Amino acid sequence: MTQLSYPRRTRILPPSPIAPEEKSRRQDKQHTLAMRCRSVFDRLRPQLIETHYNWHIAIDPDTEQYLIDPTLKGITQKIRDAYGNSHEVKLTIFRLNDTGTCGRLWV
Repeated sequence: MTQLSYPRRTRILPPSPIAPEEKSRRQDKQHTLAMRCRSVFDRLRPQLIETHYNWHIAIDPDTEQYLIDPTLKGITQKIRDAYGNSHEVKLTIFRLNDTGTCGRLWV
């Protein structure tokens, strides 16, 4: 059997230019936002889960307003329409089910 000799690829992209302290600060900020959104989600879930089971919900913790759509693509489009294409994390997306998880997404 012939063995091919290709150079081993280790990374597709170069290392992140973000300093570790900045990365840690951003993660802390995202975690704080997620916890604030989770408390609003826990209050909203009982009233929305019966009529919108398994729909996606994006919550703004400052105003406690939310966007809702049955698909992830639809909810992300509604977020773009309402908030624009900003790199600043403002909302957290949940799923209206028993656990509220649909992956770990920040928009």
